[in-house]
Amino acid sequence: KSDSDTYSCDIGDAQSRAKLTVQEAPVLFKQELQNEEAKEGKQVRLTCELSKPGTPVKWMKGDTVLYASEKYEFKQHGTVAELIIRDVKSVDA
Repeated sequence: KSDSDTYSCDIGDAQSRAKLTVQEAPVLFKQELQNEEAKEGKQVRLTCELSKPGTPVKWMKGDTVLYASEKYEFKQHGTVAELIIRDVKSVDA
């Protein structure tokens, strides 16, 4: 995307110009989340892999956006995004 600009070819007495517009490729899931089962009190790690590194990820439980806390930890390494849920309870299902 940062290569989008106007380019020119200059031969001294004349110039030719062209505008280059680069469209970003859509971000896709290379690996989607998998269903998990856990015993109460344990820790669960949910992982997905994206097609583009550094893509912002928003984690949600149902319609509720999750925020980092003692309960939830978010990690992102390159294309892999992880949600760690600590001390799972039945209400976390």
